[in-house]
Amino acid sequence: MSDDQNLGMFQSSPEEWAASREPRPACPVTGMAAEFDPFGASHVADPFEFFRRARDEEPVFYDPESGYWVVLNYDDIVAVLRDPATFSAALARHPVTPLCPAAAEMRDSLDISIEPSLVDEEQETHLRHRKIFGDAFTPKRVAEIEPRIREIVSDYIDRFVDDGCAELVGQMLYEVPALAIFIFLGADDDKAVMVKRLGSSRAVVNWGRPTEAEQVRMMAQMGEHWAFTKKLVDDALADPGDNYLGDLVRLHREDPGIFTVNYLCNVMFLMQFAGHETTTQTAANGMKALLADRRQWEAICEDPSLIPAAVEEILRYDSSIFTWRRIATRDTRIGGLDIPKGARILVALGSGSRDGKVFADGDGFNIFRKQAKRHLAFGHGAHFCMGAPLARLELRIVLEELARRLPHMRLVPGQQWEYIPTLTFRGVQKLLVEWDVSGNP
Repeated sequence: MSDDQNLGMFQSSPEEWAASREPRPACPVTGMAAEFDPFGASHVADPFEFFRRARDEEPVFYDPESGYWVVLNYDDIVAVLRDPATFSAALARHPVTPLCPAAAEMRDSLDISIEPSLVDEEQETHLRHRKIFGDAFTPKRVAEIEPRIREIVSDYIDRFVDDGCAELVGQMLYEVPALAIFIFLGADDDKAVMVKRLGSSRAVVNWGRPTEAEQVRMMAQMGEHWAFTKKLVDDALADPGDNYLGDLVRLHREDPGIFTVNYLCNVMFLMQFAGHETTTQTAANGMKALLADRRQWEAICEDPSLIPAAVEEILRYDSSIFTWRRIATRDTRIGGLDIPKGARILVALGSGSRDGKVFADGDGFNIFRKQAKRHLAFGHGAHFCMGAPLARLELRIVLEELARRLPHMRLVPGQQWEYIPTLTFRGVQKLLVEWDVSGNP
């Protein structure tokens, strides 16, 4: 693929930005495309009704407003994700809304060196790097941090267990995943919340419709986050610890040719964002779903052995990444439709994970479901999420500790569900819960 097609993170020109503000030319649209409004209030609140009808009526359609071919059926999504040679990942982190000139100028002034890494690099390079970084992501490394994560979750519950109420996202789920990824990487715990704050706007700037001010502010935060990451890697190069980053440094010392120091910085920069934001949102969505159905919440409280299955159903039913993007490297076909070279593809993972042809009563939440693990929450194929074991561990611990400590917890009635409007990320922003401090239902 040529350099102009290898669309790296935050790359956009003033011309692209200006063009994005111009009205798109009118052209005929299909029924589902006419209804597709990914940033509309109703779609942001609940995209799944649209997904269900589109799977039945038009499972692949072109949306001229966004410029994406939208793919909704499980089998079609899997076919796209299994063929990275035809459907390149280069588009994955490219901003949905091109950077405005002021933000692009700030980006160019920063002392950072972003390059494609793991989620958006070309197939051959990805396979080589995935082998190295994936093999280092060992079950031993994940398992050895379980006691510390459980301790952190318990400490957060201690802070509100006697209050009779909590806002679970702000009081626990926002920070715990950031601390977990820091422990795994070998960073100092006291910097985790700072990094969480620095990355808090990235989902909107990269996958939403940010204002110019938001873009400029995020680019400044990006520079600060990059400086932190660079120091993290430099410190590990000088003194590698007994952790995942230390393991990678030791691999680099043995053979400096397997990846560059800058590439290592890029992977660490990516993992610090992807390793916590997605888990925060999935945990919030999952607790909302469980507490909305007392039978299923009480089932895991009475029998914690059901929790691993509940984790998989949460990931299937309402995962934090509900769409992802690809770009066609050649003329091809999806679902019987001709797709031209250069076409931008939006695979609706959240739709595929509810496809009734694969999951009986796919729009229903059921922790007793047998085939839930076939979900697409972590993607599929060569780019399957490397951090899936860590995410599953965190979600399991959160459910285990909340079910053990607060089995009588319930949703506060009448609350409004808030979601940030982005093309890709979905997570309830506040989750109000209450319980009787006496321990009675």
